[in-house]
Amino acid sequence: MSYDNDNIFAKILRGEIPSFKVYEDDDTYCFMDIMPRSDGHCLVIPKTPCRNILDATPEQLAACMATVNKVSNACMKAFDADGISLLQFSEAAGGQEVFHLHFHIHPRHEGVALRAPGKMGEMDAIKAHAERIAGAL
Repeated sequence: MSYDNDNIFAKILRGEIPSFKVYEDDDTYCFMDIMPRSDGHCLVIPKTPCRNILDATPEQLAACMATVNKVSNACMKAFDADGISLLQFSEAAGGQEVFHLHFHIHPRHEGVALRAPGKMGEMDAIKAHAERIAGAL
């Protein structure tokens, strides 16, 4: 399947849709998920077109993993987390909903389950969480 230049993450990268930025470098962009399943739930995406891990180049994956590492460590600090869950879904059968490669970072606390998917978060809280993570970077 081909890459859709009108997917929501491509629109975020072009500035057509707002996002709460956490971190950005030349190759990647990290922003908050607006339907957070955990406090601090953020996404790391490559800035270049890529549907998912199945068509990603080694360079895209390396850039994303470097950012995942950096942001995950900041999440641990910002939320005094006990661990991190890293999720990546590829293709519809694998659970992917937005067809631009992305990695979900979830700061986790012992005994606290992820919230159910698909529920819009409170924007002021999401913005505050972005600022906490960015401040820990």
